[in-house]
Amino acid sequence: MLNITTFLDANSKRLDKDVLYNPTTGEKYNSGEILSIISEIGRDLKNLGIEKGDRVLIYLKNSEEYLFSLFAIWRIGAIAIPTNRIMTAKELEYIVGDSKAKLMITDSAAEDIIDIDNYIPNNISDFKNCEVLTAENTDWDDLCQLQYTSGTTGQPKGAMLTHGNYFTAIHNECDVLTLKQDDVYLGIYPMAHVGLSWSIAALRAAAYYILMEQFNIDEYLELCKNEKVTVLTGMPPVIHTLTTMDARKNLKTVREIVSGGGPLHKKIWKDFHQTYQIPIINAYGLSETIVIGTGTVIRPEDYWEADRFESVGHPVCFSEVKIVDEHNPAISIPKYEQGEIALRGPAVAKGYWGNEEKTRTSFLDDGWFLTGDIGYLDDDNRLFITDRKKDMIVMSGWKIYPTEVEEVLIKYSAVKEIAIFSINDCHRGEIPVAAVVWKNDADEKGLLNYARENLSRYKVPRKIFALDELPRVNGWKLLRRELRQMFKV
Repeated sequence: MLNITTFLDANSKRLDKDVLYNPTTGEKYNSGEILSIISEIGRDLKNLGIEKGDRVLIYLKNSEEYLFSLFAIWRIGAIAIPTNRIMTAKELEYIVGDSKAKLMITDSAAEDIIDIDNYIPNNISDFKNCEVLTAENTDWDDLCQLQYTSGTTGQPKGAMLTHGNYFTAIHNECDVLTLKQDDVYLGIYPMAHVGLSWSIAALRAAAYYILMEQFNIDEYLELCKNEKVTVLTGMPPVIHTLTTMDARKNLKTVREIVSGGGPLHKKIWKDFHQTYQIPIINAYGLSETIVIGTGTVIRPEDYWEADRFESVGHPVCFSEVKIVDEHNPAISIPKYEQGEIALRGPAVAKGYWGNEEKTRTSFLDDGWFLTGDIGYLDDDNRLFITDRKKDMIVMSGWKIYPTEVEEVLIKYSAVKEIAIFSINDCHRGEIPVAAVVWKNDADEKGLLNYARENLSRYKVPRKIFALDELPRVNGWKLLRRELRQMFKV
């Protein structure tokens, strides 16, 4: 038997300490109380007819209710479908139809969004002393979650994640962060994202997990200072923001910060390092691998070797990485040459729900998963990400990697943020252009001159568009597709 929620049983027997705190509600929970709450929710789900293998969709705001609902679904052997509260009715309807979800866990504020039976969790604090529900007998390969991708190309796909996948991911995240009971972990990742696994790892280690319902930089820094945070989660935009201020007094107890969800430009990384001297755990993984369940990471012990501030490090436990030809994955690519990144390990999903064609083309028979990301390995087998395969620009046969261009142009003094993307061109097929958030006044001429001085001619953006902010998912993952649609010509 392997039911991922049973770590709560073990922790509740040996520890009597708070492990979860929501500053918004003021509520705190120990492992035993969490176990009681998810047991009661699990019983309610069973009373509503949910059985092992049924799909249950969660549509809540970031909260302890979201986390407890996820655990309760796992506890009874059902399959969770986490969704983001900002999703539209149309997006939800697609996921409900594709997954054939039997029930939605939501609240009264979302009753008009979609027509499906609702289970509404409330008064969960009343469940703190309920009888414990025995975990369903689930195996390593039993599904516990359908993680729908963001759908940056076509409709989102449901990655089939198992109890074994999560077991591996939590093990690796505890290992990478060296989490201990006296750690204070501040989590900011959306509950609908596999980045939540970092928070679950903190609970597994019986650290003190502070749950931020919604990110706010001022509250973030105050919590770091007042709660003496030791392990901090971030993302490239957050780390970038920290480089524009001096928050050393707030972060003086932080021993490491996690970055993920997109490329961390080396200038930003270097600026952060010079200001704070806090190691960045620069992690690489995907929804299909539960972040670094199967993936790579820069750890504190090898951080000083990463003096170029761009590597996402070595494979974590049980993981393998290689670079393959973008058009023929049977061909391996030599060191320092760019190609598609392939990962193999026990946290790789079983495939895509109900999509045999996409499963066949991404999940190979020998266990390798084709990530769709472009990168290369160095002599030390460290991985470097250069771009997404679908974001690569091909202009008159020349390959242009947007992240590579951004790494250069973000150094220009007038640029606050920049994104390189393509627009169609009748002569060259497509051309590179830039969307820029300026620090103060726009300086297109200066930026173009800087680009010509520091880039090969074919990589220089042909047009520059000014924006107040770049489009991102939850202020996180850059949406190049949305930029292409905004400036379609």
